[in-house]
Amino acid sequence: MTNKTHECFRVEVIDKVGMVTMIRPERSNSMIPSFWTELPTIVDELSNGGNVRAVVLAAEGRNFCSGMDLEVFGNSEAIGGEAIGGAGDGAKTKGYRSRRNERFRSTALKLQDTFTALERARMPVLSAIQGACVGGGIDMVSATDMRYTTENAWFSIHEINIGMTADVGTLQRMPKLVPEGIVRELAYTGRRWSAQEAKAAGFVNEVYPDHETLLDAVMNVAGEIASKSPMAVWGTKQTMHYTRDHSVADGLEFIANWNAAMFDTDDMAEAFTASIEKRGAKFPDLWPLSDGL
Repeated sequence: MTNKTHECFRVEVIDKVGMVTMIRPERSNSMIPSFWTELPTIVDELSNGGNVRAVVLAAEGRNFCSGMDLEVFGNSEAIGGEAIGGAGDGAKTKGYRSRRNERFRSTALKLQDTFTALERARMPVLSAIQGACVGGGIDMVSATDMRYTTENAWFSIHEINIGMTADVGTLQRMPKLVPEGIVRELAYTGRRWSAQEAKAAGFVNEVYPDHETLLDAVMNVAGEIASKSPMAVWGTKQTMHYTRDHSVADGLEFIANWNAAMFDTDDMAEAFTASIEKRGAKFPDLWPLSDGL
């Protein structure tokens, strides 16, 4: 993918690191209908291309993300023609509760897949978070591999404050990242959770004094990842996700099968040779995937 600007995102590729930046700071990068189609398309294209080895998910402005925009709840054509609340042509839905409810369910699954795209990507995704990260923002960053923040960052599982249950990933992924009791408190109360609390709980990797320092640090981590064998990194990501959702015994069998199929002696030879010669290793990119397959 070449550098490109969308309605909600700007995409740049810098030294094999994809920089995906939310560009609606005037609305605190709220998630409007196009957000939900643009993000998975961008991530899938970067993953399929094979030449990007890490992605940094960032945002312009004071706040990282204020969550779902009210436009999504009320627009009958949001997310491919479906409104979150089932709004639309009353004549078509009146008296057809099963169809209305099926539409709601299908839409929820489609929204969930937007963030699952971050997990299925063949490279790690790192979040660089400043200011507020609210509602859908937590759903999103919970699906990334690592999270880094500024000192003024804060989180809120805000759905409880508007009378609904979070349904796009926070309640499923966050308890795998931090103690369940902490998630329950945040989900039941909707209170603000500071960057310092999040780091202490293990949700955040590191906290930085300001946005510029944050972005520099996260890009450095992404660059370090990009210097490794992309096959080894992808295998590590796949294995950790599989192990998260299965038993230890299942995880051990998975990695045995993975390495039996994917073990690359050429990459290992290059890593050893580069170490002996005191130079950076040079690994070939992953092969591209066809968008149509």
